[in-house]
Amino acid sequence: MRHRKVGKKLGREAGPRKALTDSLATSLVLYEKIVTTEAKAKALRPIVEKLITRSKVKSVHNKQMLGRDLEDKKAVQKLLDVIGPKYKDRAGGYTRIIKMARRQGDGAAMAQIELV
Repeated sequence: MRHRKVGKKLGREAGPRKALTDSLATSLVLYEKIVTTEAKAKALRPIVEKLITRSKVKSVHNKQMLGRDLEDKKAVQKLLDVIGPKYKDRAGGYTRIIKMARRQGDGAAMAQIELV
């Protein structure tokens, strides 16, 4: 039974799943808008929300913690310099998921996740 388990497995083992979410989070921070499957977008939302919340306070410790989850140093700098101050007064809800047409090849539900 999976009572009180948090997060989606996305059909992957733990290592590849972490690599996928880290890569998606990095892309979302750099480009501020990405198109992916609906399940991946829903799994990505809480991860990115926590990263943005941490980036509101610019400190060495927060920079190190963000560096653990983001692959690119430019993404960490963008979070601390641009995105964090942008959402300084906002209490949460930094992302928006917009459903799109199904993918042509396999019919997967697609969605666009973007920063508000």
